[in-house]
Amino acid sequence: MTWSRRGLLTATGGAAVAAGAGSVPPAAAAGARRRTATGFARLAAEGYARLAGERVGVVTNPTGVTHDLRHVVDVMHADDRVDLVAVFGPEHGFRGTAQAGGSEGRHDDPATGLPVYDTYRLRGEALARVFRTAGVDTVVFDIQDVGARFYTYVWTLYDCMEAAELAGKRVVVLDRPNPVSGRGAHGPVLREEFATFVGRKPLAQAHGMTVAELARLFNREYLERPVELDTVLMSGWRRADFHGATGLPWVPPSPNMPTPETALVYAGTCLFEGTNLSEGRGTTRPFELLGAQGLDGRWAAAANGTGLPGVRLREAYFVPAFGKFANTTVGGVQLHVHDRTAFDPVRTGIGLLITAKRTWRDFRWRFDPGPGTFWVDHLTGSPLVRTAIDGGAEVDEVVAAWRAELSGFRAVRRRYLSYD
Repeated sequence: MTWSRRGLLTATGGAAVAAGAGSVPPAAAAGARRRTATGFARLAAEGYARLAGERVGVVTNPTGVTHDLRHVVDVMHADDRVDLVAVFGPEHGFRGTAQAGGSEGRHDDPATGLPVYDTYRLRGEALARVFRTAGVDTVVFDIQDVGARFYTYVWTLYDCMEAAELAGKRVVVLDRPNPVSGRGAHGPVLREEFATFVGRKPLAQAHGMTVAELARLFNREYLERPVELDTVLMSGWRRADFHGATGLPWVPPSPNMPTPETALVYAGTCLFEGTNLSEGRGTTRPFELLGAQGLDGRWAAAANGTGLPGVRLREAYFVPAFGKFANTTVGGVQLHVHDRTAFDPVRTGIGLLITAKRTWRDFRWRFDPGPGTFWVDHLTGSPLVRTAIDGGAEVDEVVAAWRAELSGFRAVRRRYLSYD
């Protein structure tokens, strides 16, 4: 007898695969903490009714998993109720093998045989052509975000929505938790003249939203022509929940986002990508370790002296395996968050930038001679932060400078919040 992979999965538990995606796993039945059901779990529990009769393509990466760590592509491919015909890979790729600024290219998935199309750096009509070539009717989005405006997956979502409208396709967004909670929005708001793939539209630096909430906001506020959109919300998630409260597994959304603790600090410490200091790439604690050759314990002392809430800075030394200062011993700090509810990642990032500049005489902003811009301006959304720090502003002064624009974003944001 000849077995196909799909047939084998079905014969060895295809029904369990379909049902299990929305059911309580043995660990939960035994008393393990699990409250949150993702958008995919709810879609599966409904019998995929929202996808009935549609040729489906999925935009996803390694984070698109069920509670028991099966990939949603494998689950749907094994289920006759879904006509899954294509996969679309974002930055880092469908299987997540590429580093920042890379992708996996067009290939066939060896596990399922499905064609995998590369969406990275495509938008508009170019991306619409990919959807047409794939022959899909509905584009499903299922990727774990980390809550920061410059994390590119939310802009992959935006670009896919825009392209799907051009191609006459429908979009279904499967929601997942914001791992750093959805308590509120923090930080400066992007000004559109500084738009890039790390920020296309006016969001706060830490937006405090889920991908389904963002999809609704994009569709009504920013897309020139709204797409036909369906969002599948979670159950059992509250805005105050951090990742650990969900009972869901953590799969690194990108190579340098290994833990939920990385995500917690990322909205602030990623700003160091806009400087000549190491942001910790090439270490086991990216974005938690920061440093440069010639820095020492004076930086940690200065940063702790600013009274940043919820975090302490430890004097640290490390050797990045790649990236800035590769194979060189550098000095700097490690962030230790001791109170997540008091911690403000953006304020912390500002305090660290200010004290790094005052402590290390070789501090420089990263300048991109091509467009003639400072990269940190694209990360923060305008020159406001950089010029204030260069002008000698203290942390409170920098934070106060974006108060009006943040208030405006919060008013828009409130209209699209779906969870208590």
